[in-house]
Amino acid sequence: MIELHLIGIGTGNPDHLTLQAIKALNASDLVLIPRKGETKADLAELRRSICAEVLTNTAVRIAEFDLPVRDAANPSYRAGVDDWHDAIAAVWKDTVLAELGPDGRVALLVWGDPSLYDSTLRIAGRVGQSLPLTVRVVPGITSLQALTASHAIPLNDVGDPFIVTTGRQLRDHGWPAGVRTVAVMLDGECSFRAIPPERVTIWWGAYVGMENELILSGPLSETAARIVAARAAARDRHGWIMDIYILRRA
Repeated sequence: MIELHLIGIGTGNPDHLTLQAIKALNASDLVLIPRKGETKADLAELRRSICAEVLTNTAVRIAEFDLPVRDAANPSYRAGVDDWHDAIAAVWKDTVLAELGPDGRVALLVWGDPSLYDSTLRIAGRVGQSLPLTVRVVPGITSLQALTASHAIPLNDVGDPFIVTTGRQLRDHGWPAGVRTVAVMLDGECSFRAIPPERVTIWWGAYVGMENELILSGPLSETAARIVAARAAARDRHGWIMDIYILRRA
């Protein structure tokens, strides 16, 4: 039986690792590190650096694998994601069996937390359909927590609800009803530009919690263009970008 530990590592800063995460890594037989191509090579390097810093058990082995790429040309977004997750699950299974066999403890380092807008748990469920395993989750600091910390703001006003959504949802459906505060993840299109900017404040961050962190905030009407330019420049410079933002109506 495989015991799969999904370990939240925050935004890539080794200081974000909890003691529970460090203990789980050192109790593993195998740590899996995905590679996402040359343009995102530093994402794998960050995982390697974390392992080099916190692994004290010399018996723990590390195995790297190439992560399949989602077919963006698929006209059905959901079908494309399902196919992509099936392909990732197959690579996980093949790598585990090749490196460890059907028994042992495997750790996978997950950006942020495995429970918030992350598909790792769903992919693990697919693996479990053909490879007997149990899943353990070690929570991590989310990019949302890192963003509010970097801006030194509370996520919600007193007694007010908030909603966490995606850029796609914001573009397609507009401002969610019944809330003044919206946290937006997985947005590669700067979807805040689809929102009427009057009386809206934005707190934006890229690479939050990391050495190359960028943060901007202010009235959306004045800040949107600055964010678009900063985001494009950062993506050109690093080859990839992870960003998140909060919108709040007055």
